[in-house]
Amino acid sequence: QVQLLESGGGLVQAGGSLRLSCAASGSIFGINTMGWYRQAPGKQRELVATITSGGFTNYADSVKGRFTISRDNTKNTVFLQMSSLKPEDTAVYYCKYSNFRSDYWGQGTQVTVSS
Repeated sequence: QVQLLESGGGLVQAGGSLRLSCAASGSIFGINTMGWYRQAPGKQRELVATITSGGFTNYADSVKGRFTISRDNTKNTVFLQMSSLKPEDTAVYYCKYSNFRSDYWGQGTQVTVSS
């Protein structure tokens, strides 16, 4: 089992920045992918960004150039630095950990961007 603890959400004005963190604990394997997904009210959950344990990253087109994903493998923690936030970035942001066995999700953290 893997447990994920997210932090860093909140309320910010448009154009502002936030940094999300997600710490993984439990059965952590060397080869894995961590990432962030989001779900806005009435919409499906969508990918925001992912990063492999080797450092390869993938971003949704809507956040490219504004969001940066990174990780500290020594602490099994993934970060999402969000800049130039827009009202349409408002959503619950979920951390995800994937290895060859399974996927694990965090409880989610609310990000609200006011116009």
